[in-house]
Amino acid sequence: MTATEQKTREEILKMLENDETIFIVGCGDCATICQTGGEVEVAEMKQFLEESGKKVSGTLIPESACQVLDVARLLRQQKEEVAAADSILVLSCGAGVQSVVENLKDKPVHPGCNSLFIANTKRLGQLHEWCSTCGECVIDEYGGVCPITRCPKGQVNGPCGGTDQGKCEVDPEQDCVWTLIYQRLEHVPGKEKVETTLYGAKNFDAGRHPRKRVFEPRRGG
Repeated sequence: MTATEQKTREEILKMLENDETIFIVGCGDCATICQTGGEVEVAEMKQFLEESGKKVSGTLIPESACQVLDVARLLRQQKEEVAAADSILVLSCGAGVQSVVENLKDKPVHPGCNSLFIANTKRLGQLHEWCSTCGECVIDEYGGVCPITRCPKGQVNGPCGGTDQGKCEVDPEQDCVWTLIYQRLEHVPGKEKVETTLYGAKNFDAGRHPRKRVFEPRRGG
């Protein structure tokens, strides 16, 4: 999932300062889990904008705001409310914002959230960045734990001299990923290779933006 945080109310009002009527789009997937664009947050934003002197012509919460064609279908269902708005405020990640942009060529679209990272969820409200979608996964070399993302320095050889009692010098509350790697390698093969191999710099060319993947979906019988 994509972790997001809502922009401040001040930032949102600044974006909307020239718009009188707003249509709000949320997201029933990641933004709902992050409590940045679900039903509750969309209702709260509607109330806030109205209390700030704005009009809200309507709201919409797709199941997943990143689904371009589904967003198109839902926007058509509320075309009058959308047409009445001066602009659209989207409470989702940037992918959801651009799904709306793709379907509304002549309407300003504003992001109500900041996209942070692809998140692993441990518990509700606890999101962790363990993968940065580099395009060429090498975690099999490290017992399945990613040093590229989980080390603030992105070190492929470690640990560095700053590790202290298994904690990271950049963030003392964070476990040193190299401690986690070696703990993992106590139980799976690979420790000897990591200890004896000097890995070269990570090639980030595979992660060059923008990227796409096009394939023929399998059809179930």
